[in-house]
Formats: sequence, structure tokens, C-alpha cells
Amino acid sequence: MTLDLDPVTAVSPLDGRYAAKTALLRPIFSEFGLIKRRLQVEIAWLKHLCELPPVAERFGGPLSDAARQHLDQLLQDFDPEQARKVKAIEARTNHDVKAVEYYLKERIADHSELSQVSELIHFACTSEDINNLAYGLMLLDYRDTVAVPALTELTSTITSMAHDLAAVPMLSRTHGQTASPTTLGKELANVVARLRGQLDGLAVVPVTGKINGAVGNFNAHVVALPQVDWPQVSQRFVEVLGLTHQPYTTQIEPHDNLAVFFDACRRVNVILLDFCRDLWGYISLGYFRQRTVEGEVGSSTMPHKVNPIDFENAEGNLGLANALLSHLSEKLPVSRFQRDLTDSTVLRSMGAAFGYMAIAHASLGKGLGKLLADPEVMAGDLAAAVEVLAEPVQTVMRLYGIENPYERLKALTRGKQIDHETLTRLIDDLALPEDVSSALKKLTPAAYTGLAEKLADDI
Repeated sequence: MTLDLDPVTAVSPLDGRYAAKTALLRPIFSEFGLIKRRLQVEIAWLKHLCELPPVAERFGGPLSDAARQHLDQLLQDFDPEQARKVKAIEARTNHDVKAVEYYLKERIADHSELSQVSELIHFACTSEDINNLAYGLMLLDYRDTVAVPALTELTSTITSMAHDLAAVPMLSRTHGQTASPTTLGKELANVVARLRGQLDGLAVVPVTGKINGAVGNFNAHVVALPQVDWPQVSQRFVEVLGLTHQPYTTQIEPHDNLAVFFDACRRVNVILLDFCRDLWGYISLGYFRQRTVEGEVGSSTMPHKVNPIDFENAEGNLGLANALLSHLSEKLPVSRFQRDLTDSTVLRSMGAAFGYMAIAHASLGKGLGKLLADPEVMAGDLAAAVEVLAEPVQTVMRLYGIENPYERLKALTRGKQIDHETLTRLIDDLALPEDVSSALKKLTPAAYTGLAEKLADDI
């Protein structure tokens, strides 16, 4: 049985179950998106060549404004129907980049001026000259219009939560055990600080590109036009596209900076995955409740359940994204001799990696919108964890020269729950100034949060 493609029949959940969450990626990473950017590069290269004095001289001057506008309009009007025409040509040629060249030649065949320079389309280019620049443009588009805005919005949401919950005390759990208290806002601020650092790095990763021929030496260029400074022409062209010029290559751009880009995305995802697991834990402890949605079901058999499904969904998809991103960053910089094609098929899966990221980011944002802090639950845990005050007591004892402070508090508290009266009796037995002793006895776990509130407010 053959089924037509739609969200119910799609093999991948990226275009099926989660199609709405990946819709923004279709204009960038679909076959249409790749073909359009190849066409963009071919048109830009044609216009660039026609500005070179020896080329302009041979063809009666540079392109007219009308000719350049005609080319720009071809790109602007390029839509999925035009992409299907390119695919029809590819079906004959069995070569995807050559199909774009032939398509462009067909589209300018009736233009009196442009038809005269049609053989300059794809001049001295190998397919990789077009492809690496097309993929570079796709990445820039993705980073600037999808990834950074989505991550910035997530970071802003978490920042607002950090500020709102800055003063809400919470028991820490180092190694899963009771530990010095913090505030819920401060723990969120930690995530914000990590995200900002990695986002700053992602935003400035250079996306590199090259256009220097079959093995990176301008071989054909020099034979055809030896008087042209081809390295300079190449650099100027790549930079006009908004990419960073890569002067030393084999047939392929070495993809080292693609690996940096993918690894930067991975680091952001690791932070978010870590965050999802902590939120899951805080929900299980009751520190966060989740808003219920009318009509939703948490369990097919247990009516009471409100499961942390958004954070679980985000965690799973972040893992899938990072598995693909890891392979991309490890594989793409490796190519046999001057070229093999293993990178070609792998690069086509960039969109899948970023698709899983998009799903995760959307799920995480949805989950955050449902969270409600429960200060009463946190207060109850704090009140029952008097043992965490062993830290400040033994620290003050050190300041006043009392011997073996750590050991004395260890004997009293390690592996035990103690009450405030027990701790008070110990403090009374210490040779501490009255005001110091009084302050220690008044200290509670809820008040023992250091600068957590200020740190959260300052993020």
C-alpha cells in the first residue's frame, strides 16, 4: 500500500506528529530551501563575474540594472513549484547542482542581455563551491531567524521566573541529600547565566565559505583569466554573501566551523536538558505544581495524574538533536583525500537535528508556562532540615578558635535529622560571645540563603 504524504502518514515525526513545531524550518532546510539557496549563489556569482573588468569587457560591459533586477526577480519568485521544475531536470541529469544551472539557463534564455552571458553561470565552479555557500546561508538564516530568537525567548522567560521567585527559599539537594538552602529564583538564575554565555558564543561562530574550484587552487580560473586576482575575487564574493572567507580548502570547505556551530548548539541543548531534569525533580518534590488544562488526561488509568510531559518531551528531543549534532560535528570535518561524498548526504540531515531542537524548545516553553511554585511545600522541607545549619555553626566556631568544630557538628548531625532544640543546646555549650550565640540560635534554614536573593535579582 502506498500512502500520500501528510502529517498522519509521514515516516518522521518531524513532518508528522510535530509538523506544527517544525514549520519554521521548512523554508530553510527543506529540499526547496536548499535549491533556492543554490540558485541564490549561482545568480550572485553570475552578477559578481560580470563586474570583473576583463569579463565585462568581453561581454560589452557589466550587466545593466534591468538585467540584475530580472535575476533578482527570478530568485524572489522562486517557489516550491519552481523547485519541482529543478527536480524534474535533476531526474534527467542525476545531478542536483547541475540541475540548478540548467534551470537558470532556461529561465534567462529569452532575455536578450542575460542569454549572452548564460555560459558564465557556474563558471569555473565545482558543485561544492555552490553547496558549501548554500548551506552556509541556510545556517545563517536558521541562527538569526529561528535558533537565537527561540533561545532568547526561553532565556527571557526563565529570567522573569528567576526575578519573581528570587526570595522564595528552597532546600538544596547536593548528591540528592539535604544541603545549604538557596532560593528557587537563584537556581533559575544559574540556568540563565549558563544560557547567556553559550548563546553569546553561538551568535558569533563564523560560518565559513569558499569558491575556489575543483581542488581549491583556482586551476580553471587561472587558465581562463590569468590576469584576475582570483583569491581576492573569491574573498569578496563570499563576504558579500555574509559568510566568512575560507582561503585554504580541498574540493570541499573543511567544515571545521560547521563543527563549532553544531557543538555550540549541543552545549545549549545540554544546559536545557539538565534544566528539564531538575524541573522534573522539583515537580516530583512538589516545589512546582502544574496548571491543569481543561480536557487533558494525565494517565489512561489514574485520573489524578498531572505528569511533567512537556519536560520529558523536551529532554527526549534534546537527546535526539544532540545525537545528530554529535555525528555532524565528528563526521563533516573528515573527507578522504581531496573529496568524498559522505558529507553530502550527512549535511542533508542538518534540518532533522534542528527540527528536534525546535520541538524541544517549544515543549520546554510550554512546560514553563504551566509551572506554579509552591512555597508552602518548600517551607515544610526547610523546617524539617535543621541539620543544614551545622555548616554555619561550625564555620563560626572556626572563627572563634573553638577546637574541632567540624568534627563536633559531624558527630551531632551526620546522617541524622535533628531538631532546633538539639542544635540550640550545642550552641549554648560553646564559648561564643552572647550576641553571636543569640544570632546562631535564631537562625533558621529558611533564612540561611546567603546572597541567593540578590544574585537572582541581579541576573
